[in-house]
Amino acid sequence: MGLSSEALADKLHRKGIRPSYHRIRVLEYLYQQKEGHPTADEVFDALSRDIPSLSKTTVYNALHTFVEAGLTRVVDIDEVEARYDITLSDHGHFKCTACGAITNFAVDIDRMTISGLDQYHINEKNVYFKGLCPNCMNQQI
Repeated sequence: MGLSSEALADKLHRKGIRPSYHRIRVLEYLYQQKEGHPTADEVFDALSRDIPSLSKTTVYNALHTFVEAGLTRVVDIDEVEARYDITLSDHGHFKCTACGAITNFAVDIDRMTISGLDQYHINEKNVYFKGLCPNCMNQQI
């Protein structure tokens, strides 16, 4: 998704977030990595080359602000580090246990059969699968 800096600034502004240069660049990077699910460190490493004034704290704060505003969401599939996903529509995630790649897949979360949670209030629904991706399976042959 090739959003202009002005469009990204407008997105931030509509969510009540001051569209600083650093925030715009972090959001732009997330859109560029739509299938990549980057960590905060990956965002920092990629952007700090072009933005020497960028700090890890700024990246972490921007990502936290984006999550709170509903602009992105956290993917906790590996329980080691948070990854960020710009795709807000319902979908599942598959993590390859060999190479670590995370892939989006379509799933109708609302049509899944769930039992035993009738008295519970669900705040979030996630579907995670782990296994081997086709690339890693082919390398094992």
